[in-house]
Amino acid sequence: MMYHAYQAHNDLLWPLRSFARASVPLLLDPTLGLGGHPPHRQVAAACEVMRLAEVTHRRPDWAIPSVTAQGREWPVVEEVVHSAAFGTLLRFAKVGAPEQPRVLVVAPMSGHFATLLRDTVRTMLIDHDVYITDWHNARDVPLAAGRFGLDEYIEHLMQFLAAMGPGAHLMAICQPCVAALAAVALMSEDEHPATPASLTLMAGPIDCRISPTEVNKLATTKPIEWFESKLISRVPWRFRGAGRRVYPGFVQLTAFMSMNKDRHVNAFRDYYVNLVEQDDEKAQTTRAFYEEYMAVADLPAEFYLETVQQVFQDYALPRGKLNFRGRRVDPSAIRRTALVTIEGERDDICAPGQTLAAQDLCSKLRPYMRTHYVQPGVGHYGVFSGRRWQNQIYPLVRDVIHVSG
Repeated sequence: MMYHAYQAHNDLLWPLRSFARASVPLLLDPTLGLGGHPPHRQVAAACEVMRLAEVTHRRPDWAIPSVTAQGREWPVVEEVVHSAAFGTLLRFAKVGAPEQPRVLVVAPMSGHFATLLRDTVRTMLIDHDVYITDWHNARDVPLAAGRFGLDEYIEHLMQFLAAMGPGAHLMAICQPCVAALAAVALMSEDEHPATPASLTLMAGPIDCRISPTEVNKLATTKPIEWFESKLISRVPWRFRGAGRRVYPGFVQLTAFMSMNKDRHVNAFRDYYVNLVEQDDEKAQTTRAFYEEYMAVADLPAEFYLETVQQVFQDYALPRGKLNFRGRRVDPSAIRRTALVTIEGERDDICAPGQTLAAQDLCSKLRPYMRTHYVQPGVGHYGVFSGRRWQNQIYPLVRDVIHVSG
């Protein structure tokens, strides 16, 4: 009933939001003599705030038309390499560019679309042939497509790597670090020809027993049955995934925003002021962030519940208890894949030490194939976006990839 109540509320607000969207151009149209008057700008700004605060369920565009590399600009074309019901292997092909190391960026399936990693992808494109796991919104996946749990997630990563072929590299960000490490361990044990040459794990919950954050503690305060009964809902009948059990993206968004409520309230207040004062640069920065942040994707219920239980409650991977289709996952099987672990000093979602734990689990790797780095002064998102990612973290990751290739 939770999802149906949310959708009914959205439907009730639709006329008001439509009116607000239509009103802004009229209120600011100088040909009507309205655009220069403060009262009209104030009303238009209020309408814009309402529009920006709307939760959407559509993946934003990647908006990477080109990239500057090797002293010239290369057009970027999105190519579908492999498509499955729950995700697409998407390549950002640089038209005419010379061959570069192929890297699969594994995006989180955590309530937002893969486009949240736009800055990560844009930076990686400078020196790499970049692919990404473009996960689909579960509410758009028909029931006939079947279940999607942690096993299926790991399986998708192995299928995507196989589609890319031998010699590729893998980079996982946040939540999928556990699945990425498991996939590489299984492929290494099987001596799969597409086992990646390097594995970069960034701000991921490999071992949540280490310096548990508020997010980690929340997962252990309730039994898994509570999460299933309180947070799982069925997709309403109007959508393609009608009847599918999901963890709704709007629930995850609400949880994220409640953790920093004052910050978001202040951001929308400042956005209103910037619009009224016609400070377009600051307004555009806020607009770009929230248009991405307010675009949510539902998670398959199986994947959400299995992740909560196995990663955040049972600590299955570091305890040697994680299984893939009945087969134990053994990270010590990784012997030829270089390992990079990256953490942020101020990460309050995945604390320092949790990702580093992968180094101990990959016990058969030789020292020269291991790299660990803690970025001073950054929180969770600063590990993979922003200036410190671009100027300090990325060069380290790039160098390991190029040496390992």
